Amino acid sequence: MRRIAALVLLLCLLAGTAGGIQIVEFCPDPYLPGDPDEYLVLEGTGLLDGYVLSDGEGGYRFPPGTRIDGRLVVARSGPAFEQSHGYLPDFEIQERTPAVPDVIPNGNLLMANREDELLLYHKTTLLQQIAWPGDVVAREGQIHYLEDGVWDPRPLFIGQSRLKPQSFESVTVTAFAAPDCSYEVFSAAVARAKREILVNVYEFTDEKMAEDLIAARERGVAVTVLLEGGPVGGVSAEGRAVAGALNRSGIPVLSMATTDAAHAKYRYDHAKYLVIDGSAVLLGSENFKPGGYPAPGLQGNRGWGVLLEDQGLAGYFREVFLFDSAGGDIVPLEGTAAELYTPWAPDYAVEFAPCRAEGARVTPVVSPDTSALILELIEGAEESIAIEQAYITNETADELNPYLAAAINASRRGVAVRVLLDSAWFNTEGAADNDEMVGIINRIAAAEGLPLEARLADLEANNLAKIHNKGVIVDGRAVLVSSINWNANSPAFNREAGVIIEHQKIAGYYLAVFEDDWNASDKREAGGAAGPDRLKIAAAACILTALTGLYLYRRRRG
Repeated sequence: MRRIAALVLLLCLLAGTAGGIQIVEFCPDPYLPGDPDEYLVLEGTGLLDGYVLSDGEGGYRFPPGTRIDGRLVVARSGPAFEQSHGYLPDFEIQERTPAVPDVIPNGNLLMANREDELLLYHKTTLLQQIAWPGDVVAREGQIHYLEDGVWDPRPLFIGQSRLKPQSFESVTVTAFAAPDCSYEVFSAAVARAKREILVNVYEFTDEKMAEDLIAARERGVAVTVLLEGGPVGGVSAEGRAVAGALNRSGIPVLSMATTDAAHAKYRYDHAKYLVIDGSAVLLGSENFKPGGYPAPGLQGNRGWGVLLEDQGLAGYFREVFLFDSAGGDIVPLEGTAAELYTPWAPDYAVEFAPCRAEGARVTPVVSPDTSALILELIEGAEESIAIEQAYITNETADELNPYLAAAINASRRGVAVRVLLDSAWFNTEGAADNDEMVGIINRIAAAEGLPLEARLADLEANNLAKIHNKGVIVDGRAVLVSSINWNANSPAFNREAGVIIEHQKIAGYYLAVFEDDWNASDKREAGGAAGPDRLKIAAAACILTALTGLYLYRRRRG
């Protein structure tokens, strides 16, 4: 028995040294000029004697007796790596930093940005080879990482979080719809704050919402606002006026942007949420603008939002906020002294009040970390999928948007799928936007006989400014409320925030809002034209008007 035990121990030790150690992460093209912060990570347990890293031209080994127990980081320059990541590596290649041990070089291993390879040897045995292009796609700032035997399950860039899926049970949810009752829920939630409000939003131009936060600050609530520092078109004059008003009240306004100190963590900070007292989260599809949170009875965008009450869930989003609002890419946003104002908007007849329910299961969807949860939601549909989006764009001319492709595939197995897209001019006047997308979807449905239909929203019929929603309802039981647009950028490169809510009453609420928009768009065709039935009705109305006018004319003549 002792011999067997000794043999097992020997085999385990051999496995730990000869096969268990591998490269699990590397970054050949970081942001610093000259790439002094390039690095790789080994993972495993055992002695590193006999291990050699190479790129086929140069390489290095480790000092005799070096052990690895978990992860070990090797960087070209210790100080440069610390500048980019906030901590020193375990070893460095070129610098002579007293606090960082040196590897033993044999030639010069410098990872080329566009084309190169990494080779891991144990003595003369090649254990691992990673090439780019090939195993990974080279891109500036991208960290290549191995997970479950797969390289780069999602694009990961320097400074980004690495969140894992997590669900929270027994959450109290208040669902709301814009423009009907969005401001009502926001204002009430902010008014209840006692200690802290953390705001992360892409754009903030709304006078009323700024005044609500200022009132909270004046009663002693600590308020911090994080904005995108470079939205499309730049920070607007209204946005800078809001930032100035918030700053004058003592509220720090931060922005995420590429600076001399650090590259921005995300292409855009496009999230739209706030965390209140570490116990509640309000998030949705809408920016903090008059169209997203109009005063009750005024026209605005169609959007979905939720107020979620649960300490665990709020703690999750609070950690996301604190992570995103730290680092060299976070700087104060310079505001102005311009007066705040609310632009005129048409009247709107409110249809939907907030809906409150308890006992929901809520799963955060935070891009780019856990965007794949949207695919899982769609792929798990058994009966129905209702999709309402500002727009959908395909990955390439020959490749469908992956979320849309999953929905179409669901219809192929019998799931009834409906897709409603915005019809505002900026989403329909191009050569490949929403009207063309509706046509593509409906042609696929017709060609294959699928339970699949797409429509352009009839904004005039429902008195909406635009569809700005990014929502999905599955089987009348689960709903996605989020800021995640269906394009190539939003799920993979932006910071976005959403939730999947599993609760029949909440899903039913959003389904009622969707049905209202869908039914109002019943006869609208791609391209924004009225359908045949609507044209007949319009023609009949014109004839009736003409006959009535002729009758009145003759009556006056008589």
